[in-house]
Amino acid sequence: MDEMNQEISGMKEFNEGDLVTGKVVKVEDKQVLVDVGYKVEGIVPISELSSLHIETASDAVKEGDDITLKVKKVEDDEIVLSKRAVDADKAWEDLETKYENEEIFNAEVQDVVKGGLVVDIGLRGFIPASLVETYYVEDFEDYKGKELSLKVVELDREQNRVILSHRAVVEGEEKEQKQNVLQSLESGQVVEGTVQRLTDFGAFVNLGGIDGLVHISQLSHEHVSKASDVVEEGQKISVKVLSVDRDNERISLSLKETQPGPWENIGDKVSQGDVLEGTVQRLVNFGAFVEVLPGVEGLVHISQISTRHIANPQEVLEEGETVNVKVLDVDENQKRLSLSIKELDEDNQRKEVESYQKEEDSGGFSLSDMIGDQLDKYKK
Repeated sequence: MDEMNQEISGMKEFNEGDLVTGKVVKVEDKQVLVDVGYKVEGIVPISELSSLHIETASDAVKEGDDITLKVKKVEDDEIVLSKRAVDADKAWEDLETKYENEEIFNAEVQDVVKGGLVVDIGLRGFIPASLVETYYVEDFEDYKGKELSLKVVELDREQNRVILSHRAVVEGEEKEQKQNVLQSLESGQVVEGTVQRLTDFGAFVNLGGIDGLVHISQLSHEHVSKASDVVEEGQKISVKVLSVDRDNERISLSLKETQPGPWENIGDKVSQGDVLEGTVQRLVNFGAFVEVLPGVEGLVHISQISTRHIANPQEVLEEGETVNVKVLDVDENQKRLSLSIKELDEDNQRKEVESYQKEEDSGGFSLSDMIGDQLDKYKK
C-alpha cells in the first residue's frame, strides 16, 4: 500500500486548460493515445487533432511524435486532450501579428469548398473566391495542394473567423511593379510592350506593369481609320515614349516613330521626271497638295496646274480627285516634292504633234492645215 501511495503521489496533477507535452503511443482511426505522465494514457479524439477535417488520425500524427496538447477534461480514469486547441492559440497569436504588420506568408490549399478555398494555418483559414485572383476563376480544383502567398484581411477570434486574400498580395506586387516601371520611363525611350486593348481613339500597350496609350494618330505614318487596321490585341510591339505624367500615371506612346518615315530614302522611290498617279488631298490659293505615296504629298503650284491661266485651283481640280503628275524636283531633307500637271499635258501635246509630224513626213495629210501655228510653237 505504501508503494502504491508513493507511485500515485509521484503522478503529475492536471487541470483543465493546462498545457502538457507527451509522446504518441498509439494511433487509431478516430483517436490517438498519448503518454503524458498521467495514470492513464491521454486521449486525443480525431476532432481535436486538426482544425481541418481529416479522415483518419494518421493524417495528423504518427506513433512516436512528441506533441504539445491542452487538457480538455480530467477524470480519474480518463484525460481528454486537444492538439487543435494548442495549434489554434499559437495560430491566433501569429495571425494577429501578421494582420497588424500586413505581413505576407505562404500556406498550402487543403481543400476546395463552395465559395472559395481552405488553408491550414494552425486553424481554418478561408479564402473567398473573389479574393483568390485579380481575375475571374471558373474552376478552383487545380488550386488544391497549391501554395499561395497570402495576407490576413479579416480576423475575428470570437467568431473563429479568419479571412485571407491572395488577390491583395498580387495587387500589391502589381502596384509596386507599376511604380518601378513608371519611374524608369523617360521621354525618347524605345521600349517593348504588348497590345492590351483597342479603342476608338487608339491602343493601350502594357509595358510590364502599367499601360500606355498609342493615340490613333501615332499608330502609323499613314491615315488610320481604326486601330485594328494596324495592331491586334496580344501583339508585341516596339514603341517610343513621347511623355510620362507620373502624377496621373499617364504614358503617351508612339508606334509611328519607331518605323521608317514615308520620306526616308524618298530619292530611291521617286526621281525627277517620273510620272505618278496621286490623289488631291488639299486645295489652297497657291496650288494643290497631291499624295503620290502613303504619307508623301507634293505640291502642284498653281502655275503648274493647267496650260491655261487660272485664278484658283478649284477651277480645275477638286479634293479626292485622282490625277497624274510629273515630278519636277525631289528634296528629301526638306521633305518637299514639286509636281506638275501642266508639264504632263504639254508633254502629251508634244507627243501628239510629233506623231502628226511623222504622218506628214510620210506623205500623208498636211499637219499645218489642222493645227496651224501650234506646230511652229512645238518645233522651237
